[in-house]
Amino acid sequence: MAEDFAERKARASAWFRSLRNEIVAAFEALEDRGRGNRVPGRFEVTETRRSEAGGGDAGGGLMSVMRGGRVFEKVGVNVSTVHGTLGPRAQAAMAARGVPGMERDPRFWASGISLVAHMQNPHVPAVHMNTRMFWTPQSWWFGGGADLNPCIEYAEDTVHFHATLEAACDAHDPGYYPRFKSWADEYFFVPHRGRARGVGGIFYDDLNSGGWEADFAFTQDVGRAFLPAFVPVVERRLATPFSEADRDIQLVHRGLYAEYNLVYDRGTKFGLETGHDANAVLMSLPPLAKWV
Repeated sequence: MAEDFAERKARASAWFRSLRNEIVAAFEALEDRGRGNRVPGRFEVTETRRSEAGGGDAGGGLMSVMRGGRVFEKVGVNVSTVHGTLGPRAQAAMAARGVPGMERDPRFWASGISLVAHMQNPHVPAVHMNTRMFWTPQSWWFGGGADLNPCIEYAEDTVHFHATLEAACDAHDPGYYPRFKSWADEYFFVPHRGRARGVGGIFYDDLNSGGWEADFAFTQDVGRAFLPAFVPVVERRLATPFSEADRDIQLVHRGLYAEYNLVYDRGTKFGLETGHDANAVLMSLPPLAKWV
């Protein structure tokens, strides 16, 4: 399977990089249209590397972060393509999820894009998106999704975001949206707070329908749906006046977001346990937060 998948791995990795380029350009264009005295923000790009015991090339990627812009207080758009051998804890977690053969052979390859945006204006929601492909000598799968995280919710923004993702899902399987929406509602729930971290979206993992091309096409359409789902929401709320009370609500909500990502998020745990660049893994954390 390793030889059979060489071309498919290259295609997936190239796609995630092209999606990254499209999103970075769109976000910088939003910065140019933003208001205020700040200079429009631009992404700072840093190469990342994965370290593995024993040394050797284990892959890496690009960490693109913008801070202190007109629209975005902090946003990161990361891509990576990594490979190697999973450590015992990551291997055990994969085996527990039912990954075929993982208990016998811990070799892996993974590529994907991960995005988190924290906004200047409290009326503009934070957002998360990722899509990825994972391969082992015995299997492969896709995962990803997107979810909206407003601190001040507007029903029409939630409806638009979900409707855009639903259309992307329905183009492939009418059962995908209800299934993956429910998965997101469960996955992004914060048990110790008894609430969701936002208004949801879609989430899926371990997607292997038996048709690689079909699953790759679906994952591409999820990625393509992100900008149409999110940018109109930003444009609608961008100039909304806000108060110090609104800012306080935003900072407290960011505390909830940070708690979830540090305690429960599967991607954060996997990235740290497999030796990827810690700054890239923790890019999702907000620049400022508050707890009451």
